[in-house]
Amino acid sequence: MTAETQIKDTVTSNDVVLFMKGTKTMPQCGFSSRVAGVLNFMGVEYADVNVLADDEIRQGIKDYSDWPTIPQLYVKGEFVGGCDIITEMTLSGELDKLFDDQGVTYDKDAAEKIRAANA
Repeated sequence: MTAETQIKDTVTSNDVVLFMKGTKTMPQCGFSSRVAGVLNFMGVEYADVNVLADDEIRQGIKDYSDWPTIPQLYVKGEFVGGCDIITEMTLSGELDKLFDDQGVTYDKDAAEKIRAANA
């Protein structure tokens, strides 16, 4: 199976996927830690893919999305963005709207707490 096939299978068979350095319980970079922290705090069920474990996936995800950096968040098969975009979307409420529109379950109170703490 090619890296592209693995990536496509992963993003289409999971509602929410985070390609990251490390894992959701042990991130290996600050940017991955930030996005995983937001998702974990908001109680989002998501698949995590550790790009450090496979060089082909690490390069393949950059080619797949045509986005040069990691982490990368996918919701319902669509690329959403990296750390800066997810941070902005969280603080503006756009991430909540995306999750609502896509039927992704999350803790709305936790999302509000993130915004309140960063106001």
